[in-house]
Amino acid sequence: MKPAFSVIFLTTLIGAAQGLFLALFTAQSYVLFGLLPQQNEHTFYAHGSLVALVFLTGGLLASFFHLGRPERAWRSAAKWRTSWLSREVIVLPAFMGAIFLYGLAHLGGWKLVLATLESGVVIDASVVLGAIGTILAFALFVCTAMIYASLPFLREWHSPLTVINTILLGGASGFSLAATFAASGAPELMRFFAAWAFIITLLGLVSRSASLARNRRLKPKSTVQTAIGIKHPQIVQKSSGFLGGAFNTREFFHGKSPSVLRSVKWGFLLAAFVLPALMLAAGLWANVPEALPLAFAVQYPGLLAERWFFFAQANHPQNIYYQAVT
Repeated sequence: MKPAFSVIFLTTLIGAAQGLFLALFTAQSYVLFGLLPQQNEHTFYAHGSLVALVFLTGGLLASFFHLGRPERAWRSAAKWRTSWLSREVIVLPAFMGAIFLYGLAHLGGWKLVLATLESGVVIDASVVLGAIGTILAFALFVCTAMIYASLPFLREWHSPLTVINTILLGGASGFSLAATFAASGAPELMRFFAAWAFIITLLGLVSRSASLARNRRLKPKSTVQTAIGIKHPQIVQKSSGFLGGAFNTREFFHGKSPSVLRSVKWGFLLAAFVLPALMLAAGLWANVPEALPLAFAVQYPGLLAERWFFFAQANHPQNIYYQAVT
C-alpha cells in the first residue's frame, strides 16, 4: 500500500496522547493507594491533560488532509454499526472530551466525593473521569487497529498482532512522553514513568518483531492466473494497459525498492525500540537521568518510520494484476 503521511501522523500523535493520558491516570491511581507521593494537580495532571489534548488535536487536524471532501467529514460517523472507522470517529472526540473534563477537574480542584472504599480510599470526580477516559483510550486503540486488522485481503494487517502493536506502541510513546513531561513538572515521577516506558517498549519490540516474522512467512493466495482468470502455466505481464498512471497504479503500491524497505525496517526497530530502551535503561540504572527526557525525542521519529513501513509492507492483491507497474 502507499503510505499516507496524514494517517501516519494521525495514528502516532493520537497514540502518544492515549499513552500519555494512561500514564497520568496510572500515576494518580498509585497516589490514590499511597504508592506514590501526592502531586501538585495544578501543574501536573491538568497541564499533562493539556499536552495530551494538543497531541490529539494535531492528529485530528492531520486526518483532514486525508479526506477528499473535508466538509463532509461528519458523514464518516454514519456507519458506526459496521465500520471501525466510524467507531473511531465517534470515540476520538468522546475521549478528547473525557480528557478535557479530567484536566478541568484537577485544575478546578473538584473534590466531590462519590464513594469511599472499605480501605479508606476516596473516589472523587477526577477518578471517575480518569476511569472513563481509560476505557475510551483502549476503545480508541481497538477501533484504530481494527480499521486495518479487519481487512482479510490485506494479510499483513489481518492479525491480532495489529491490535496488540497499536496498544503497545501508543503506550510506549505515551509513557516516554510522560517521563519527558515529568522532568520539569514532577521530577519525582520521572523514574516511575521511565520504568513503565522501558517495560512497554520491550514488549512492543517483541510484539512488533513477531508481526515482522509472521509477515515474512506469508505467501500470496492469488497468482497471475487467478487474477485474470486464465489457467495457462506461463503468463508474463509486459504492460500495465495504461498510457499513463491511474488510481490503481498510484494508491496501492509505495513505489520503493526492497532495499529501501529493509533500511526503513531496521531503522525503525533501532529508533523506536532499541535506542529508547537503552536511554531509559541508562537513566534508570546507569545514573544518567538526563537520558530519560530524550527517549521520546528519539522514539517518536522511529514510530513515524514504523507506521510508514506498516502501510508499505501491506501488499494489496490487485498488485498481482499490475505487477509490471509495481
